[in-house]
Amino acid sequence: MEIDLTPRSSKSVYGSDGGSYFSWSPSDLPMLKEGNIGASKLALQKNGLAMPSYSDSAKVAYVLQGSGTAGIILYEAEKEKVIAVKEGDAIALPFGVVTWWFNKEDTELVVLFMGDTSKGHKAGEFTEFALTGANGIFTGFTPEFVGRAWDLEEDKVNELVKSQKSSGIIKVKDGFQMPEPCEADREGMALNCLEAPLDVDIKNGGRVVVLNTKNLPLVEQVGLGADLVRIDAGSMCSPGFSCDSAYQVTYIVRGSGRAQIVGVDGKRKLELRVKAGDLFIVPRLRSISVPRGLMLKSSSLHPKKSDSSFLDRRSITQEDLNKATNFL
Repeated sequence: MEIDLTPRSSKSVYGSDGGSYFSWSPSDLPMLKEGNIGASKLALQKNGLAMPSYSDSAKVAYVLQGSGTAGIILYEAEKEKVIAVKEGDAIALPFGVVTWWFNKEDTELVVLFMGDTSKGHKAGEFTEFALTGANGIFTGFTPEFVGRAWDLEEDKVNELVKSQKSSGIIKVKDGFQMPEPCEADREGMALNCLEAPLDVDIKNGGRVVVLNTKNLPLVEQVGLGADLVRIDAGSMCSPGFSCDSAYQVTYIVRGSGRAQIVGVDGKRKLELRVKAGDLFIVPRLRSISVPRGLMLKSSSLHPKKSDSSFLDRRSITQEDLNKATNFL
């Protein structure tokens, strides 16, 4: 039975006046479970704070809109890294990191997350573990245990735990002081794909930035590579495939257009219209072509990201192509 490849939009999981957390579910997008891929999205309003948490999966985060601050605690790091983030930033988040996100601006801060769930609690889904809040991990321990760990009296522990907000996202009061970003902390943690050197630049066609171990070495620990592809109106991505047999995960950042997916038997499996907010996954060794004007982020579950086009200058020679297609 063929797996449904139809693009899907995310659905709200939880939220508050500070913002919302959205996710794609394997029940709506079966390829997530098939490929052990997770995808979610965080949207923070002004003064919105996504409280500290850690995930069961390594991820790449991409800032779709706005600007803000992210706190990142790497495994065995001596101190927290606090970085400024803005639209176009890609941040590698290895397994086991603790993060928080804050937006102090009027513009909504929106962050996309993609990752490998093969080591996760559920295939095709991220499971987040909150450090604080009504469902935080410390609420499950007895006050005696928490008191010993924090060196606090049990009555103080009870007061602290019971005062926690119910949501993983809260809205802080104006003037609340959050840690200030440190420019040095960005080194090796983030790459702005809108400002990075272009890997492909076709006049009146499009531009591509490839996120890999060369420009962001931390993605080696994430096991995920990515492209930011900008396609001008009237242009297209020529047919191609992932030559390392990885799944191709595509999220439409802006615009709309059409895409075609061809199976291993050479027959077109799907022709679809895509729009901003859609996510779809191309199975291994399938070919895809995306025409017309749109902007998308394509990600494969492989840190060195090996996509191949059938029709670019490094592809089949003109002579071989003429013979193969019986074109003289």
